[in-house]
Amino acid sequence: MRIEIGQVEAIFRYPVKSMAGEQLAVANLGWHGLDGDRRLAFRRIADRGGFPWLTASKLPDLLRFAPHRPENGAQEDLPTHIRTPDGQEMPVFGDELATEVARRYGAPVQMMQLNHGIFDEASVSVIAVDTVHEIGRLAGRSLDVRRFRPNVVVRLQRSVPFQEDQWLGGVLSFGEGDNAPAITVTMRDVRCSMVNLDPDSASSAPEVLKAVVRSNQNTAGIYGAVTRIGRLAVGQTILLRAATNP
Repeated sequence: MRIEIGQVEAIFRYPVKSMAGEQLAVANLGWHGLDGDRRLAFRRIADRGGFPWLTASKLPDLLRFAPHRPENGAQEDLPTHIRTPDGQEMPVFGDELATEVARRYGAPVQMMQLNHGIFDEASVSVIAVDTVHEIGRLAGRSLDVRRFRPNVVVRLQRSVPFQEDQWLGGVLSFGEGDNAPAITVTMRDVRCSMVNLDPDSASSAPEVLKAVVRSNQNTAGIYGAVTRIGRLAVGQTILLRAATNP
């Protein structure tokens, strides 16, 4: 049995990991998340660990770099240029961009492309507007949902912050019909210092992460694995088929 829990409020994609995202009216949900999401990332050349990618938690200024796709290009096309915080346009795979990011970071980096994406935990992240508002209330500031870098933002039918925790093990379907795109909710989204960073200025507000820790065991939103591909669109009804108890 499926129950309606809300609507798709917004859709976001992040072509380059930790750089500025783009807000979409529609997006294609494939087996590896949204088409074009996090397909590019800077690798820290000197890092030999299991997670060599440069993120805004290590270089907050990355949030101020904005990828651009070709005009009149297909939605899944990768960006060709990046606008730097200083307003310069640089080719994605050019030495000039790598040099600029390395200068700000303090160590050499290399742009990499991975066709299946570069994700922290899972390929789709979801958060409810109500959860963001509650964290903002506890932190004493108005929060932009982009701090949480979701793919799908939900407008809940029943306004209960952190309601996403109740979806674990269940299936979220986007739109009506048996062929609607869907994800299985696999885990809660454990947060890090990224949520402290303003998406436009990259300035830090440590009270945001403190509010998440204090209110919901350092989690906000959920991750999901794609179980049915298809078209996502703002305004779609979201249906939940709850996990079955053994």
